[in-house]
Amino acid sequence: MNSASFNDIFSEGCELLNNWQPGAGIGSPVAPFDVLDFFCCAGGASLGFACLPSFFRVLGGVDIDSTALQSYQKNFNTPVLQKDIMSVQVDELKTYFGITDRPLVLIGCAPCQGFSTHRKRYHDISEDQRNTLIGFFAEIAVKLNPAYVVMENVPEILRGKYIYHYEEAKAVFESHGYRVCQKIYNAAGTGVPQSRQRAIIIATRSQSYQLPEEWLSPTEYVTVRQAIGQLPPVASGAVPEPGGDLLHVCSRHKESTLAVIRRVPHDGGFRPRGVGPRCLDRVKGFSDVYGRLSWDKPSVTITRYARNPASGRFSHPEQDRGLTVREAARLQSFPDGFAWCGNPGKCFHQIGEAVPPLLSLAIASSIADDTTK
Repeated sequence: MNSASFNDIFSEGCELLNNWQPGAGIGSPVAPFDVLDFFCCAGGASLGFACLPSFFRVLGGVDIDSTALQSYQKNFNTPVLQKDIMSVQVDELKTYFGITDRPLVLIGCAPCQGFSTHRKRYHDISEDQRNTLIGFFAEIAVKLNPAYVVMENVPEILRGKYIYHYEEAKAVFESHGYRVCQKIYNAAGTGVPQSRQRAIIIATRSQSYQLPEEWLSPTEYVTVRQAIGQLPPVASGAVPEPGGDLLHVCSRHKESTLAVIRRVPHDGGFRPRGVGPRCLDRVKGFSDVYGRLSWDKPSVTITRYARNPASGRFSHPEQDRGLTVREAARLQSFPDGFAWCGNPGKCFHQIGEAVPPLLSLAIASSIADDTTK
């Protein structure tokens, strides 16, 4: 059960998140905890911690994506390290980020594609090399001796074929005196306007720490309408008016794509059978392709492919187009003040790969709450 202090801390963080401007929540040098973010992408996980600057000071992020690191550095004004985790040295990290003996929170949200059920059609291909990253990360983590380790991944890491990767990492942490907690969340239960199932794993030496509970029931979930319904209408390929939001722009779709979308019923409609490429009617599993979002439900999971209506249920509830960067970011719970670098395709990639900041804030609040006990 979430405590009263958790609720107060989370509310404080929400206020800063809603009013986020780059550099707003880096944290005081006297904040109790430093935060270092591996596989940081643009910084969705870091953002949740940065919104509690009285508890956490963000030291920086590590990733191999140069554009994502530009976004990270623009928002958090910290050092970033563009490097593959397989080549990172612990002494290098300590020197580069100024890691001292201060209590440390280490975030490590390894790429999830290797674990996803979306790869089931490739079952005959040898195991994705990215699946080894969680164990490698655990080995580096224990050498840094963090107070808390936060990992986020798809639910498949805690069940089925790939659970041994989690068990391998768990064994590393437990052999170094850590207690490991895990839970599968629907991010919508923490206020994210999106149905997004994710596994959260926390390693800590604290005996009192507990993962937070989801506090919203399905009837209370934040909806697509609440998240993006206030945005002005835009057309496919239209240029924003002077002074308009440069991120609220839709890709210029092919006429064949627009012809399909126009046939899809508004507000949650499916592509009618016989409309669009014939292959979609011959193969099961593509029922959401070209589908529209529903106004009064959370969004489907936003992925890096959310720019393209042919990649899933990524069409606007009633306008004949796909999503804009602004809409995708809001559906991931990013505030409008968050700065994005790169072209629209790179922005969609960063958004789809991110940890929803509201989910991260819930985890950060639970750690902050634990430290006050």
